[in-house]
Amino acid sequence: MTTRWYKEPWAYFVFFLPLSAVIAGITTFIIANTNADTVVVDDYYKKGKSINLEISKIKEAEKLGVTFDMKVSDTEIILKPTGNESSFALLNVSFYHPTLAARDFNLVLTADGNGWYRQTFEQSIDGKWRIQVLPFDKRWKLQTTVALPQSDFRPFELQY
Repeated sequence: MTTRWYKEPWAYFVFFLPLSAVIAGITTFIIANTNADTVVVDDYYKKGKSINLEISKIKEAEKLGVTFDMKVSDTEIILKPTGNESSFALLNVSFYHPTLAARDFNLVLTADGNGWYRQTFEQSIDGKWRIQVLPFDKRWKLQTTVALPQSDFRPFELQY
């Protein structure tokens, strides 16, 4: 005598395995789309294509002899020009946190009476940061990674 398929316990076991794989796949898809990784750049392809342009801007800064001594205290940054070219209308300074994109911020620095570029900011920062400096016309670029805060002036160490 044959029994109906829905009365066999092995039938439910055979259906359960593929069903659980489908449910796990849908759950993984939902988790992957709702919890994006903030460390990864959104448009990494365009970012990768622009690397050569960024390197040429860093080489342009080297060619022009643009260098700075930098001091970043708890809530203030000071850039002291030490290179051949030392007068700029504005400097755009960007702070990038290595893991938390929400902590990134930008500053616009203008020269004071000594020719130094200084700016205060609201929040106290510490830890590892990547700092980029660009002039207003974005002709050259300097970037470095530093541990903050700093107690004294240090040369702006160039990184590619």
